[in-house]
Amino acid sequence: MTLANAWIPPGPAMLFCPADRPERYQKAADRADVVILDLEDAVAPDNRIAAREALVANPLDPSRTIVRINPAGTGDYRRDLTALAETNYRVVLQAKAESGQSVIDTGLQTIALVETPLGAVRVNEIAEAVNCIGLMWGAEDLVAGLGGKSSRFGPGEYREGSYRDVARHVRAVVRLAAAAYQKFAIDAVHLDYRDHDGLAQEVRDAVAIGYLATACIHPSQVETIRLGYRPSDDEIDWARRVLDGAAENPGVFSIDNQMIDGPVLRQAEAVLARAVAGDAVGLEGSSS
Repeated sequence: MTLANAWIPPGPAMLFCPADRPERYQKAADRADVVILDLEDAVAPDNRIAAREALVANPLDPSRTIVRINPAGTGDYRRDLTALAETNYRVVLQAKAESGQSVIDTGLQTIALVETPLGAVRVNEIAEAVNCIGLMWGAEDLVAGLGGKSSRFGPGEYREGSYRDVARHVRAVVRLAAAAYQKFAIDAVHLDYRDHDGLAQEVRDAVAIGYLATACIHPSQVETIRLGYRPSDDEIDWARRVLDGAAENPGVFSIDNQMIDGPVLRQAEAVLARAVAGDAVGLEGSSS
């Protein structure tokens, strides 16, 4: 079940900003497509009162702003929602979402952050909630909840730098659940903000399986994400030729020795949709 007129990200680069640092709010908004004002992990517990006050006193464009709230059932969660009622923000990122009911109870358009073992095994129930407009996943809290020590293979290990299999599994089931219930999906942050090559590889894979956006923790990551989501000139040319061919051929046809049918046509449409989105955030030319 989907919400009518649900919010969707206006671009692929979503930048976290600590809510207790209001001097950074506008800078983040100027750099990224969406700002995630964080009342949870980025804010020390003793600073959360000040963070909520800053959230109310320093408004950003609500069409380009999400607020990450604390997990359901906590005092901070209730206080977060009380503060939000004094703002124009109506889209939240619910930390550690673990049930469909916890999403419904926010009373707001909610992106569910699946980052615990229980959330992962209940991802379909979460995605089905009517006010769940999207899903995001997180690796570090997930691994902590497993009693593990790292979400990625380390130096000298097999597939160094890439996610371990349990994290890859949750990334996949989040994407599947989002698609099954017609919600968008946001890929997790790449914590090593200096590793632009690694981020670029993850973005390419996210695009290939239909993620709509990628979250980030540093402004320097924004351009890598934008470039990764925007199709190359060759991809755009291919997609246009596919759509032109479909207009002239009512059935299956061939382009460059590739058979074009319904699924390939939908892939071409997705490529052009990403190109339009890239143009909307000011990107130009080839990117991949």
